[in-house]
Amino acid sequence: MPLFFASNAIYPVALMPSWLAAIARLNPLTYLVDALRALMLVGWQSTLGLGTDLAVLSIVLAVLVAVAARIYPIILG
Repeated sequence: MPLFFASNAIYPVALMPSWLAAIARLNPLTYLVDALRALMLVGWQSTLGLGTDLAVLSIVLAVLVAVAARIYPIILG
């Protein structure tokens, strides 16, 4: 729930207090919401840039897959 609240899904980042906007910039869900709005709503422009959104999401995916692959044998053993 905290990730959703600080993701610009409810409130735009421009309206958030500076401390919450900083958290929103670190939140991968912010980039997902921005990309989905740009791709699904007619005439909507990506606030952060669609390339930036996809790059951040790809990096987060790669990091999480690497972490999961690293800890997977430990869980089974």
